[in-house]
Amino acid sequence: MSSLRVGRLAAMVILTLLCLSCGQVYRPVVIPLTTQPPTPSGFHTVFAISANIASSPGGAMQIDVAGDSIAAETPSSDRSAPNLGNNPTYAAILPNLSRVFVASAGSVTAGGVDVVSYFSPEFQSTVASGLGAVSTIGLPPGSQPVFVNTTQSTALYVANYNTNSVSAVNTTLNVVSNTAAVGVNPVALAETPNGLKVYVANQGGNSVSSLNTADLSPNSVTGFTGSTPVWVVARGDNQKVYVLTQGDGQLVTIDVATDAVTSSLPVGAGANFIFFDSNRNRLYVTNPVTGVLNIFSDTGGPNDTPTSLTPQGITIPGLSATTTFSCQGCSAPVPVSVTALADGSRFYVASYQTATSCPDPLVSGSCVVPSVSVYDANSLALKSTMTLLTNPPFSVSSSGQYQYAVPALTSCMPASLYTPSTTRFRVFTTAAADSSRVYVSMCDAGAIAVINTTDSNANNPSGTGNPSDTLVTDLPTAFSAGAIQSNGEPPNQNPIFLLTGQ
Repeated sequence: MSSLRVGRLAAMVILTLLCLSCGQVYRPVVIPLTTQPPTPSGFHTVFAISANIASSPGGAMQIDVAGDSIAAETPSSDRSAPNLGNNPTYAAILPNLSRVFVASAGSVTAGGVDVVSYFSPEFQSTVASGLGAVSTIGLPPGSQPVFVNTTQSTALYVANYNTNSVSAVNTTLNVVSNTAAVGVNPVALAETPNGLKVYVANQGGNSVSSLNTADLSPNSVTGFTGSTPVWVVARGDNQKVYVLTQGDGQLVTIDVATDAVTSSLPVGAGANFIFFDSNRNRLYVTNPVTGVLNIFSDTGGPNDTPTSLTPQGITIPGLSATTTFSCQGCSAPVPVSVTALADGSRFYVASYQTATSCPDPLVSGSCVVPSVSVYDANSLALKSTMTLLTNPPFSVSSSGQYQYAVPALTSCMPASLYTPSTTRFRVFTTAAADSSRVYVSMCDAGAIAVINTTDSNANNPSGTGNPSDTLVTDLPTAFSAGAIQSNGEPPNQNPIFLLTGQ
């Protein structure tokens, strides 16, 4: 066969194969696509710590901010099986957000154990994993831990009320690495942001302790004469700490470099909580006895003394000042906690009122009326006072009136002076990191109120959305070990503290 014929035959074969390949046969082709993973900043969480009945473990739940839902609970999705320590009192989260620690003064009841519990949060994922298993760090019997705080990811500090001590926990090994003596009945502590010192409010000893975190060696605090110190916060620049005294009602400034008192400002006897707003450099001080909120700027006045923005204080209004709900016969409002939005626009004061004969027709006997007051952060003007119960899970009357009070629980009633066997916060509030939500825990109600702070009408010409500061829902806490109620279910646990995550 000549080379010319061979070439022609080869060309015909190639053309034939090409024609056959042009039939209705499609081959799968993998085309790589670059996908954008979810933005971590879009996943925000808040943690709630709840108490159970005596001699039963408390519980924790993680709230998904964007979903207005419970993302996870201890120890799993089984809401009837919480397993923190008995009598939880306070909580803290590591700066790297890897674990949440909870102090539990279990020894206040016979046979109870004092522990610091810890668990890992649920992180953003396409598959729900729940909270990590709860583990515990043992403390000496009778310690009664009531407060935890840290600005480090490798260490945690615990105030032990009954043994008059502070313990340092190595969070890498999860063991107590050191313990130091402080004053009588420490109830609060704060570590400076640089992690070099810890300051302790010793309620029973009328003193403040300063400890070096390296070895818990003490520093001498000079010039402090306050009565019944109950709260302490550190300024963001590591230069000042502020101590609140309940007995004589003073906001005391301590210079971190010298551990000397530099100022003392009156806030009224009975004041017992400070919220430090690092965005506006403000100190918000609640006084449940006088029903007043005091606000100070800590940007540094003469001699770096806080400047009062409310010389006469702000008297927190109750529901009697509203037209929607009647609180006739209620006590004066009792403000107990404050939070502020990170965007600097508003701050929120959580308070409650009580009545021996409940004005809410849906509740009989003594009751508690929880509420939150919303203030403009620029003008300090009151914007609104809100009720915090929604339907469901709470009731509505035949006339359409929503329930706004709940039966008063003895276990949720705070004492005039805090002890580990009493509730510290009957209501407590915190804001989400993205300023989109505010949360209020309601001990008597067994629920967490969720408030939407954004105006959904802003980009909605029809105006069918909700205005800002609208109550969205109430998230119920886990069931407690209490006796079965008339509805066939046990009561919910009692939320006592909220903690903002990322």
